[in-house]
Amino acid sequence: MRIVILDGYPIDQGQLDWNALKASGELVVHPRTRTEEILARAVGAEVVLTNKVVLTGETIGELPDLRYVGILATGINVVDLTACRARKIAVTNVPGYAAASVAQFVMAMLLHFLEDVPSYVTAVRANAWAAQPDYALFLRPRMELAHKTMAIVGMGSIGGKVADLGRAFGMNVIAAAVPGGTVQGRVPLAEALASADVVSLHCPLTERTRKLVNRDFLKAMKPGAVLVNTARGALVEESALIDALASGKLGGALLDVVEEEPPRHDHPLFDARAPWAGRLLVTPHVSWGTVEARRRLIRIVGENLTAFLRGERQNRVD
Repeated sequence: MRIVILDGYPIDQGQLDWNALKASGELVVHPRTRTEEILARAVGAEVVLTNKVVLTGETIGELPDLRYVGILATGINVVDLTACRARKIAVTNVPGYAAASVAQFVMAMLLHFLEDVPSYVTAVRANAWAAQPDYALFLRPRMELAHKTMAIVGMGSIGGKVADLGRAFGMNVIAAAVPGGTVQGRVPLAEALASADVVSLHCPLTERTRKLVNRDFLKAMKPGAVLVNTARGALVEESALIDALASGKLGGALLDVVEEEPPRHDHPLFDARAPWAGRLLVTPHVSWGTVEARRRLIRIVGENLTAFLRGERQNRVD
């Protein structure tokens, strides 16, 4: 059986091995694959694994030997599931592998934004502390997370971990209803947004959640609230986000993802001269990628494929 990984480098980063898959067949690992290279690399393979390389219905139709698609991530929007179902091609993902990794990054971004520790370190090194008359040097007003409200949009494995950390800081955590979601007992989205000091996105990207954070969403948020997105960039309408920052309605935006990745060089969110630039943090889609999380991902990918070969269903999304 031929197994092809289309884009393994973001996961292995040249350091981790894919031994968990080698026992299942002949394994070929490509660090990266451009769109025009997909067919040549995947043809003849019964198993194709992809992290962010998109498998469209047209591409799937050109792969007659394909029996199994393994998504090397939690999000499933990179594969045409309708085309796979029509061909009875098994599709799996890897839920929960990065929950602890993403959750700690959410809190790291939030604490960095609120506390700005590097500015204090820089000020001390520049002798600003030594040069002032008081025993303490404050560069900005500080605030506590305790008793603030965090609304989590998507209370899955990652959202649940973020909730645990938020509560550990003494925050009031509420689970907001996700458009298209079926879980009962969630706080209506508009109500959650009106009361939240921090809104953290952890829902999947679907047609119902695409550009969920639009002008209406941002208008419904509490003035001065902070938005955190470590899920998918396309959850946010970026022009609306910029307008909310520019108007002063949004206290801050902390983004580990943007709609187009990698972004173009002149992306408007990266304008350091913008008057709102100090209220925006953007990191390059790294929240998921601790060494521990990437090792877990590879292990679960191997377990998913082994289960399929045994006729078992594990983490199937088809």
